[in-house]
Amino acid sequence: MSTVTVAIPVLDGGALLARTLDAVRRQRVDAELELVVADSGSTDGSRRVAEAAGATVIDIAPGEFSHGGTRNLLVERSTGDHVAFLTQDATPAADTWLARLLEGFALADDVALAFGPYRARPDASPMVRRELEEWFSSFAPDGAPRVDREGGADRDRLAFFTDANGCVARRAWEQVPFRRVSYAEDQMLARDMLAAGWSKAYVPGAAVVHSHEYTPRARLRRSFDEARALREVQGQRAHGGPLRLGLVVQRQVRDDLDLLQREGASPGRRARLLPRSVAHHASRALGATLGSRADRLPARVRRVLSLEGRAGFDPQC
Repeated sequence: MSTVTVAIPVLDGGALLARTLDAVRRQRVDAELELVVADSGSTDGSRRVAEAAGATVIDIAPGEFSHGGTRNLLVERSTGDHVAFLTQDATPAADTWLARLLEGFALADDVALAFGPYRARPDASPMVRRELEEWFSSFAPDGAPRVDREGGADRDRLAFFTDANGCVARRAWEQVPFRRVSYAEDQMLARDMLAAGWSKAYVPGAAVVHSHEYTPRARLRRSFDEARALREVQGQRAHGGPLRLGLVVQRQVRDDLDLLQREGASPGRRARLLPRSVAHHASRALGATLGSRADRLPARVRRVLSLEGRAGFDPQC
């Protein structure tokens, strides 16, 4: 019987880690399941939780962690022909998650990467829920799995891959490993894989529950980090200017309110959502504008704007 690995980098995963590990253990898959965790200095007992779940735990000094390098280590220290990556707070939505993800590799002989969607948590805001639903449904409007190759899709979707819910074929990783980049290591991997002649598959049925709620300030800083990374990896630059930002925010707020109306929300509830929706989208849009122009900002400003406190700008494209 073949072996498939589920690999998770961990730092103080708490209750969500326990929930994720339990969901992994309940997967129904026609393969030997191997669970490998890289713990980078947890102090909340996460290491013991992982061991109790049957995981092989790799200890990493906090100062030695890197998003790409640690995931390369997880592949090196595992044995599966395919390595499925989760984050500690990305919980498989069904016990068929892993089997569905592996089906992506049967779609074509050259598939190196397969990934699935995120579903919002039950308590997620309408803004977060709508963003996730719209983004992931755009990969497969007809609801069917799809395969993309270099030049075969629009730029944003072509370069997208997520190692919060994605799987790598070992034979492809041996040729094209993760790069040791500060952020967006999964996007860089997708770019490198496709440039090397491999393809990637999107599998709508392989969902995980994974979403975050931020304050407007934290959301701006998270958006800054994401946009800076896309500029570093893909050279993308968000449209700027007050008028453009205003139109983006106006459209997004309108779509949030339309969603609530379709769901039968009362006028009072829609009115209460309005300021939250404006703050959500305004902070996201401003963070993206600043992040995609991070090369123009002083290092000390980048550090202040970054949720991770990262001051650098490291172009890879």
